[in-house]
Amino acid sequence: MDILLVASAFNSLSQRLYAELTDHGHQVDVVLATHGPDPVRAAVREARPDLIVAPMLRTALPEDVWREHTCLIVHPGPPGDRGPSSLDWAIEGRAAQWGVTVLQAEAGMDAGPVWAAEPFPVPPVGKSDLYRNEASDAAVTAVLTAVRRYADGDHKPLPQTDESVTVVWRDFHRQERRRIDWERDDTETVLRKLRGADSQPGVLDELLGHEVFLHGGHPEDELRGRPGALLAQRAGAVCRATRDGAVWIPELRPRKNSGDPAPFRRPAAAVLRAYQPDLALPEVPAPPDLPPGRRTWRDIRYRQSGDVGFLGFSFPGGAMSTDQCRRLLAAYTEALARPTRVLVLGGTRDFFSNGIHLNVIEAAPDPAQESWTNLNAIDDLVEAVLRTTDRLVVAALAGNAAAGGVMLALAADEVWCRTGVVLNPHYRRMGLYGSEFWTYTLPRRVGPERAGRLTTEALPVSAARAERLGLVDRLVPAAPGDFAAEAERLAAGLAGAPDLDRRLAAKAAARAADERRRPLTRYREEELARMHALFFDPEAPYHALRAAFVRKTPGGSPRPLAAPAGDLR
Repeated sequence: MDILLVASAFNSLSQRLYAELTDHGHQVDVVLATHGPDPVRAAVREARPDLIVAPMLRTALPEDVWREHTCLIVHPGPPGDRGPSSLDWAIEGRAAQWGVTVLQAEAGMDAGPVWAAEPFPVPPVGKSDLYRNEASDAAVTAVLTAVRRYADGDHKPLPQTDESVTVVWRDFHRQERRRIDWERDDTETVLRKLRGADSQPGVLDELLGHEVFLHGGHPEDELRGRPGALLAQRAGAVCRATRDGAVWIPELRPRKNSGDPAPFRRPAAAVLRAYQPDLALPEVPAPPDLPPGRRTWRDIRYRQSGDVGFLGFSFPGGAMSTDQCRRLLAAYTEALARPTRVLVLGGTRDFFSNGIHLNVIEAAPDPAQESWTNLNAIDDLVEAVLRTTDRLVVAALAGNAAAGGVMLALAADEVWCRTGVVLNPHYRRMGLYGSEFWTYTLPRRVGPERAGRLTTEALPVSAARAERLGLVDRLVPAAPGDFAAEAERLAAGLAGAPDLDRRLAAKAAARAADERRRPLTRYREEELARMHALFFDPEAPYHALRAAFVRKTPGGSPRPLAAPAGDLR
């Protein structure tokens, strides 16, 4: 079928549904509703779709569109749930299970007949993590079911007036309900409020006399202090005391009317230093390998099981700043000193990496220079992985990856992906040529012609299609919470394989042959020359695209997309 996706942003769910529907043989176009109803009407006239699917809308579809066409709305709540803050209420209410409903658009918000519904568990994670993983898995299943039923032509959707549907209206989840009472709220309550707003909208609070939104929350079991007091910092995050413990908060976002020139999310300690340069919070490091039972926050961790090392990292939003890249490289170097034969890279769930940290760059006094510094830092990391020849390196992608994050994964010997992962192996939508040795790693996996198409078409790729293209070596069909255990089991098998010594010898020989043919430094120099020209040209599109992306203005949104053709389908 010809399907038109209408979304307020080409976000993780919109991208995944685009990729999955394309994989199922549908012709898919995308239009963003950020510029009002007229572009939506124009896209409908041009595409003449058989079906319209709205995976993420902040505004209503034009009435003439949903009256003249079947429009399916993807609602992140169970049948009968209505309102704009469904996941927020699920987390606040400690729901053990929630759901996704695909319903037909009509005049009443979320009131149309149900075409499909799929339940999902609600683990104790942040809302954005839940949305990208358990909710996304359920949404894909529900949408594919609804599309199949619509195509069959004999399915009658269930009206919400049916006695089996309990209708519950949930209002917009306002800041008044999110507000933390540091004197009275215990740690678990604080964490629940922070997790329910980790990406958007954040929890409004006051620090050092400034109104800020708190983003993200993790428990701390040793540090203590007066409730609400700032206790420590670690890797850009700050620790704040609760009534009965403490929490780590990785990011802050100044309120727009605060006068801060960078009112977007960035490392919490950096925001506070901008308010009070002499702020003296003690740096409390955490060892990469914590003892059993400890509860504290780390964005980089290491552990070992037999001949397998696991270097885990989890950065907010998947972005990797200069500091994060350098610390991860130091941890990688330390991991290479351990007696292992297999080294697994990646977090236990959610994002793998999205490359350089655009928010930190945008907030820097000299964004061009910070772009350059950040890029060199991630290049150093990728080069270290490429030059590792004494053990097998596995990139285990529990969640999505984009741009330089994809290329970091491709530097490994094997790439394992959870089946729900979406890859964006390109830089074009940020106006960049790219680095991270992509001109070496991408063509060697998919061939020069296909590498060119992936980077110029700039389309999301499902894990299944990535495997068919050669970007991914193994699909791991696991639920989000089960991926890490399955990856550990597979890694143990890899370390115990009888041909491992032969593989390592072949790997070292291949790297030496490639180096003689064309040194890695040549790839890096040529890529960096292209990137330097873009970073330091004030008229280059990158600067406007970066600012629009970071500040969430419409200029950062992609134009309507057409489905890929030929062998990429």
